[in-house]
Amino acid sequence: QVQLVEYGGGLVQLGGSLRLSCAASGFILGHYAIGWFRQTPGKEREAVSCISSSGGHTDYLDSVKGRFTVSRDNAKSTVYLEMNSLQPEDTAVYYCGLNGGSSCPVTGYLEIRGQGTLVTVSS
Repeated sequence: QVQLVEYGGGLVQLGGSLRLSCAASGFILGHYAIGWFRQTPGKEREAVSCISSSGGHTDYLDSVKGRFTVSRDNAKSTVYLEMNSLQPEDTAVYYCGLNGGSSCPVTGYLEIRGQGTLVTVSS
């Protein structure tokens, strides 16, 4: 089954850390750039980060630069998002997705996306 599944969300206090994982199955993850997105009710999705297929290029939303780090292990078919110094405004459902390309940014229609994992940052 072709799918992306996210893990690692949860409740964390202000300033805390979480590591999200995006695990792929049914296809070769290493062929594709992966984007991390977040969404809150009533708002458009927001692109948080992107990593190219090889891992050689990464992009970040300005508000998370220096706090979030994206990485990937193609041998394990997994992409990670390390999130540090979390703020209440980081609260959202986070999901990963791809649009079929190998480079960043990952925009437009997502051919494959996960169901999302909820990150809640309490103050």
